[in-house]
Amino acid sequence: MSAVDQEVQHHVALRRGDVGRYVLLPGDPGRCSRIASRFDNPRKVAVNREYETWTGTLGGVPVSVTSTGIGSPSSAIAVEELVKLGADTFIRVGTSGGMQPGMQTGELAIVSAAIRDEGTSSHYLPMEFPAVADVDVVLALREAARRTGALARVGVSHSKDSFYAELEPDRMPLAGELNEAWQAYIGGGAISSEMEAAAIFIVSSILRVRAGGLMVCVGSPSMTPDEAKASMEGFTLDPLIDTAVEGLRVLIEWDRAAGRPVTVSP
Repeated sequence: MSAVDQEVQHHVALRRGDVGRYVLLPGDPGRCSRIASRFDNPRKVAVNREYETWTGTLGGVPVSVTSTGIGSPSSAIAVEELVKLGADTFIRVGTSGGMQPGMQTGELAIVSAAIRDEGTSSHYLPMEFPAVADVDVVLALREAARRTGALARVGVSHSKDSFYAELEPDRMPLAGELNEAWQAYIGGGAISSEMEAAAIFIVSSILRVRAGGLMVCVGSPSMTPDEAKASMEGFTLDPLIDTAVEGLRVLIEWDRAAGRPVTVSP
């Protein structure tokens, strides 16, 4: 192994050989072991700051899960460093707010593109450049939802920087602007609001790797606060995790059928 291959990446604390080509990206480090439990032979590889990584296999193919922490800056760092280690397929896995009236808590959002309402991606590309998911990842997640029986829809996500500016916009000095933009995004058909997809998509576009997103939605604009609270009874992340892992299985199947490599080159 060369000196470059032995180099430990500064933030994720990983070296080449620690991760597979296919990586799930939750925000919360506490979810990594739960996701990895769906892998064969999972093992914890590294923990540093907000980044926790587990690697296992699916059908004999190495796959990994790395937490990114909350927000776009740390997510961009994770993708940058994981790509240096040979990873080239990413699925953002997390929770989000449902944005369309009538959406149910627990419904999955398969993210096809993201609104760049965050600052990180502007350091990579002009805002006119769209944050778009890889089409194969989107289709694989749609097929995975069909296989798992999960309630899911495909659409655009809203990636933001401020959780509380969305949750409590009326107390912000920019309340009018925030509320107007929010209604415009809903009017345009956005289905979920989260904090990472746009940056992951933009960084992946530049690095010529594949990325997509799968979010579980909580609440919707048509719910009252009491209804939203009640909708959380019995809420579980299992459909989200099961569908994300099945999405990896689908991608591995398709890559094998197309003659594409499914492991990181030595």
